[in-house]
Amino acid sequence: MKIEKKLRKAIREVSDFPKKGISFKDITPLMKDQNLTNEIIDNFKKLLSNKNIDAVVGIESRGFLFGMLLSNALNVPFVPIRKKGKLPCSILSQSYELEYGEATIEIHSDSLEKNWNVLVHDDLLATGGTALAASKLIERLGAKVCAFAFVVELDFLNGKEDLKEVSNTIISLIKY
Repeated sequence: MKIEKKLRKAIREVSDFPKKGISFKDITPLMKDQNLTNEIIDNFKKLLSNKNIDAVVGIESRGFLFGMLLSNALNVPFVPIRKKGKLPCSILSQSYELEYGEATIEIHSDSLEKNWNVLVHDDLLATGGTALAASKLIERLGAKVCAFAFVVELDFLNGKEDLKEVSNTIISLIKY
């Protein structure tokens, strides 16, 4: 069975969460199946095999789940991007617009080396705002985004369009 079909079967859709009219894609059931988790990582590795990746950046918090596993499988460092106020040392911040306001993410200023090729990972691509903000932080540290990887993409929101300005390699294992 193809990975997309397995994911479609495993991902739980929750109506009206976190607010009315939203159909939330809950990836937590994926964690109950270590074989499916391994398949997810194997699929990402296969789809990224032509990329020279120096680090994986995971976006808080669900980007940490598969991001850390993927960085281990690729044998490269994992770097967290956190919500404002969560990192203890010298940081860089990037604010960005949300549908309902503004948010800020941060990265340690010593977490990436200049000219590194960085994979940005998150669980879900919606409008692309968070991933785009993450790419700006990476570029400010002198590294470059070589690819984006998401488990789920809500393609009707066209988040991929803005990300193409940063990298043409945008991977999603399942689209809704």
